[in-house]
Amino acid sequence: MSIRFQALENLSNKKNVEVGSPNKTTSFFASNVFTVQVAREFLSDEAYKSLKASIKAGMKIDRNMASQIANGMRAWAETKGVTHFTHWFQPLTGTTAEKHDSFFTLKSDGTAIEEFDGAALIQQEPDASSFPSGGLRATFEARGYTAWDPSSPPFVIEIGNGKTLCIPTIFVSYTGESLDYKAPLLKATEALSKAATEVCHYFDKNVGKVNVTLGWEQEYFVIDEAFYNARPDLVMTGRTVFGSGSAKNQQLEDHYFGSIPERVYAYMRDFENESYKLGIPLRTRHNEVAPAQFECAPIFEEVSVAVDHNSLLMDVMDRVARRHNLRVLLHEKPFAGINGSGKHNNWSMATDTGVNLLAPGKTPKTNLMFLTFFVNTIKAVHDYADVLRASIASAPNDHRLGANEAPPAIISVFIGQYLSKVLTDVKERVTSKMDETDESLLKIDIHKSIPELLMDNTDRNRTSPFAFTGNKFEFRAVGSSANCANPMTVLNTIMAATLKQFKSEVDALIEKGEKKEIAIMHVIREYIVKSEKVLFEGDGYSEAWEKEAVKRGLPNVKTTPLALDAMVTKKAMALFEGNGIYSHQELEARHEIELEKYIKKVQIESRVMAELATSQVLPAAIRYQNTLANNVRGLKEAGLTEKSFKVHRELLEKISTHISKVSEAVEKMTEARKACNNMDNTRDKAIGYQTKVKDAFFDEIRYHVDKLELLVDDNEWSLPKYREMLFLR
Repeated sequence: MSIRFQALENLSNKKNVEVGSPNKTTSFFASNVFTVQVAREFLSDEAYKSLKASIKAGMKIDRNMASQIANGMRAWAETKGVTHFTHWFQPLTGTTAEKHDSFFTLKSDGTAIEEFDGAALIQQEPDASSFPSGGLRATFEARGYTAWDPSSPPFVIEIGNGKTLCIPTIFVSYTGESLDYKAPLLKATEALSKAATEVCHYFDKNVGKVNVTLGWEQEYFVIDEAFYNARPDLVMTGRTVFGSGSAKNQQLEDHYFGSIPERVYAYMRDFENESYKLGIPLRTRHNEVAPAQFECAPIFEEVSVAVDHNSLLMDVMDRVARRHNLRVLLHEKPFAGINGSGKHNNWSMATDTGVNLLAPGKTPKTNLMFLTFFVNTIKAVHDYADVLRASIASAPNDHRLGANEAPPAIISVFIGQYLSKVLTDVKERVTSKMDETDESLLKIDIHKSIPELLMDNTDRNRTSPFAFTGNKFEFRAVGSSANCANPMTVLNTIMAATLKQFKSEVDALIEKGEKKEIAIMHVIREYIVKSEKVLFEGDGYSEAWEKEAVKRGLPNVKTTPLALDAMVTKKAMALFEGNGIYSHQELEARHEIELEKYIKKVQIESRVMAELATSQVLPAAIRYQNTLANNVRGLKEAGLTEKSFKVHRELLEKISTHISKVSEAVEKMTEARKACNNMDNTRDKAIGYQTKVKDAFFDEIRYHVDKLELLVDDNEWSLPKYREMLFLR
């Protein structure tokens, strides 16, 4: 019996894992987190104040104070049964990394003690040569450092019966270049906070800091573990390289927001409970559009903490799924022909005085502040659409963008009809030399439109990659398996650069004698005119929009190797170097790393495709081909006429044709892969893998294999089918 049929046979015997039901989430929320409140209990006044100042203001903690904080952390962790600690970081592999060290050590006289000192808290030294560096580090130059990030709280992770204290850190090379996603994010967030605070002072001198907030929405698929194990393509690549769509997929639209299957519901509750203990504030859960697809989303948090929590959640979801004999699929397009999965990044800015800068106000002054940040965001996206596109480029996301409710590769902004009218009013009514009549526009009362604005948002544009949704912008193009830090780093940086430019232009007008408010309106009008072509309210999937985007001069880069070019243009260099985010060398390195990732992922998919075709698909098809041939031969020998086995012969011919096509294409694809491997230039190799391997053969081979799946005897087919993986739990 094949592993597929074993999986089907055992499915009915699967029992739900019992999940405890605490009375209140608040009774255990963040119970495994070293929060400020916990720190108050375990630290001296001096150490507590030092830690709090570092968290709030980014002040450096000296090593003497770090030792006191480390002792407090260890004391708290030991109450949880923790024996080890680790620096938890996010290297450019796309996953998290950790190396566990024990609190246990021996003194010089052989006495065994438990110890965690300030030096171990602040800095560790993992091997940097074994992580992607894009040529920044040679193999023999192994040294790299992880450095504690006090802005993100330490936590205790539970794996089986073991517990480990995790210290969130950044990861840099011996020579100082960032080798992770976190360090650039912190720099970009600080750059945006500084630029936004200076602009806020036009409206409120009391603003001391602007916080960037993020609320991500995590989409994912869940299938039975036995089906997963029977699909080598899922195990190796995260997606099915073959698979004919089932008769029923998502066309009835009955899965979206439907009743959650009991087994999945138990899994959801389990990973939510684990997440709550880690301080991840999950708020919603529901069925998504595609069968076996679901979503969860948290309450908004400060951006660097939100990024940490999402990276941590993906790990938690995977581990918890295994104990339910399930597998969670975070790939952007694990199944062809149905919706892929994204990770919508809901981004906003809020002052330390409690004002959301992307929420319309109730007074002319607050409306003008809203309009300032709203228009600057649109201008930033317009000016740096190519860099924003590069931030979400990956081999998995290429399968998703532009299909089944995923936004297209064209970066545009949706703001809704009411705010579109507001911008039109500003553009048409602000003159080059404002008089008293024009000044009345400063009193534009946006808040009166809020009921309509909110109503408009209930029917938001699902085809827009960057949409305004009431008091935030939703970056919908981010892929489900991506680290949120990359797009957030880019978004924060382009916003910081645009606000700095805005302030310099407003200040120049003020210096010429213009009133502050009128100067602001002049620059806002200029930005609306310059960036309005990025605004689009229609169907992002339509061919008409592709043609219109070309007329507008908007980039439409559909493939990752070409999209990544935007990272190393003179414009990008000036943007990131000018704001202190990346050096020239760091940008070149990241460009190289992303190209290498693309090459390796397409290479692995190609190898898996060839292996599955030759070792499972073709043998099954040939066995059935032989069965049909013997059947035809037997009918002939029995004296039946050609007409009586015409259907058998036609079926045999179809199968034989598809077998030949698969075999020929696999052989050609293998040769094309070898040719690409001989290319020296990484960019050329990536483009080669995209055009000469992926585009040239993937769809062709899949077409013929999927046809064989429909023709070959079901008993011969060893790969679990879509109808089984998506509908049977």
